[in-house]
Amino acid sequence: MTFDAGELLVILPEIFVLSMICAILVLDLFLKDSERIIGYWLAQITLVLAAVITLSLDSGQSQLVFSGTYIADSMGAVLKVFIYIITGLAFLYSRHYLSERGLFKGEFYVLGLFGMLGMMVMVSAHSLLTVYLGLELLSLSLYAMVAFNRDAYPCSEAAMKYFVLGALASGMLLYGMSILYGLTGTLDLGLIAGALSQRGIDAPVIFATTFLVVGLAFKLGAVPFHMWIPDVYQGAPTPVTLYLGSAPKISAFAMVMRLLVDSVGPVHAEWQGMLIVLAVLSLAIGNVVAIAQTNLKRMLAYSTISHVGFLLLGILAGTQQGYAAAMFYIITYALMAAGAFGMIILLSRAGFEADEIDDFKGLNQRNPWFAFMMLILMFSMAGVPPTVGFYAKLSVLQAVVDIDMLWLAAVAVFFSVIGAYYYIRVVKVMYFDDAGDTQPLAPGFDIRFGLTTNGLAVLLLGLFPGGLMTLCTRVIS
Repeated sequence: MTFDAGELLVILPEIFVLSMICAILVLDLFLKDSERIIGYWLAQITLVLAAVITLSLDSGQSQLVFSGTYIADSMGAVLKVFIYIITGLAFLYSRHYLSERGLFKGEFYVLGLFGMLGMMVMVSAHSLLTVYLGLELLSLSLYAMVAFNRDAYPCSEAAMKYFVLGALASGMLLYGMSILYGLTGTLDLGLIAGALSQRGIDAPVIFATTFLVVGLAFKLGAVPFHMWIPDVYQGAPTPVTLYLGSAPKISAFAMVMRLLVDSVGPVHAEWQGMLIVLAVLSLAIGNVVAIAQTNLKRMLAYSTISHVGFLLLGILAGTQQGYAAAMFYIITYALMAAGAFGMIILLSRAGFEADEIDDFKGLNQRNPWFAFMMLILMFSMAGVPPTVGFYAKLSVLQAVVDIDMLWLAAVAVFFSVIGAYYYIRVVKVMYFDDAGDTQPLAPGFDIRFGLTTNGLAVLLLGLFPGGLMTLCTRVIS
């Protein structure tokens, strides 16, 4: 592999983030407990400057560097910026929670930034090897973050489950990649697509594609590879669940686009059928099982599974409109998920986790504004207009209808109607049940500002979705 110094400029965001991670890690060794806030602010500054660098380097043209292993394009730039935003929200919401429980340590932000670096590599990967390196960097960071509270048994149990199942899924994905490399003789995603176009569809190609889809389905949390999501979401500390359930979904979308669309796109007809099965099962299991949940984190875990079903609908459509709708959907879902888990953190305090649906009883009596924010988030996840969730679902359904799969759109609508029940149940306990906890909410300014901005963004994007959808359509093309 050969490269010139100019190629280093293309990966300047990754270089900058890695440099800041090392600086925060070393600095944290010399900070007293009362000075840990410095690490937090350095992490937030890293995100802001990374966004500035990423946007300034985006020329609107695709550029392959490092012998075709890395691609710099507008889709990658947009996805990275939203990853920075969601990661920043996760750090912001988590600060008081971690401080109250003696977990406010530099390792949390170092691991979070390392995970984000893995997401950045996944987003810009143009080689099977680069995809896998980014995925493993993210996964290893998440395993450690889930077990961050070492003294809590549920955290250790969740981390062990996640690690074992994650290793199994990574092995399947790597096996599919190795077969694909053996068939085509290259790791470059573009060259793989060209080789498959010439080779045509045969049993080895379908075999390799199947393993790729299985590995991707696990990382997304699609049924029947969803078994880790409810346990990990419930067992992990809520700030980790917030991080895990939001930003990595954006990078997972990018990985699906790079692996399925850019590399095995010529066998679209084969993996389309696999995604149809995964999407229908995810919509069905996610929405139906969520109804029975009383733990809000576990309910949101099954909600994630159902939303993955909608994401897969956009991708399996195989059209520019479908890909743009899927990108719009995953970005807005990440915003909604960050806000929903942020509300759990808002109501939690030292010695008390507000992760049961009953913990939200009478929230309107305690704080009408934040009850309204939670209402917006729940309505958006349910797809109720005028929130952005409605437009996101509508755009995906339109893409499915346009490829003459009306029955699939009808199935999605049917299960979405069923799923609306458990979102509305949360709204019901906030507004119509008496408060079980009358202690007034006293959140810090940062989390109040973050949740307010988060909730209003979900509403405003629903009222004016055209700008973001136009951006998604432009960068997908």
